[in-house]
Amino acid sequence: MDHATVRANGIRIAYRAYGPEGGPPLVLLHGLGEGMVSWDGVAGVLAAGRRVYALDLRGHGAGDWPGDYGLELMRDDVLAFLDTLSLGTVDLIGHSMGGVVAYLLAAERPGRVRTLILEDVPLPVPRVPPPLVRPEGPLTFDWAMVEAIRPEVDRPDPAWLERLGLITARTLVIGGGPDSHIPQERVAEMARRIPGATLVTIPAGHLVHENAPEAFVREVLAFLP
Repeated sequence: MDHATVRANGIRIAYRAYGPEGGPPLVLLHGLGEGMVSWDGVAGVLAAGRRVYALDLRGHGAGDWPGDYGLELMRDDVLAFLDTLSLGTVDLIGHSMGGVVAYLLAAERPGRVRTLILEDVPLPVPRVPPPLVRPEGPLTFDWAMVEAIRPEVDRPDPAWLERLGLITARTLVIGGGPDSHIPQERVAEMARRIPGATLVTIPAGHLVHENAPEAFVREVLAFLP
């Protein structure tokens, strides 16, 4: 399919759905500047026996670009999406920025997330920000969204770090190894701070599910209920 849309939290959210209706729901959240299409290489395999939903978060792709952006707003969008589609408890995978949205949701509403998988996600601690340079040409995302989100990634709310301890979902943390720009010692600390979390490394760089789809799917399917 191309995509469907739904109104949730006051905006239009675009998404792709895969697999049998009524299957256990699995929600996929993309990284900054990416979109639902980034999951195309793995979503079909993950959908064997599951209903998989790959979203375009606000400011990305085919959904609304409302001009109002924040990681907690994205968290609330996803919660509203779950409510609108009457999805109760879900399994949740987040890559990079989408992983931040995912762990904020799992900490805010522990009862809504059964299994949490975080793919090369930055720990919410301050960092020296890399240069912010707009790519040339037309974009598939709102550059104003990047300008709003990057400061939250560079200087995150200190409460986010403490709230990792509130997560009750079974959690798998996947690191991209030495070729990732995300410091892997901080990925390991993420796993230590989430109660009972499991850490694995797939040395494929930051885009694990795109660069090593077979290894990614193998780890994810072994961990999902």
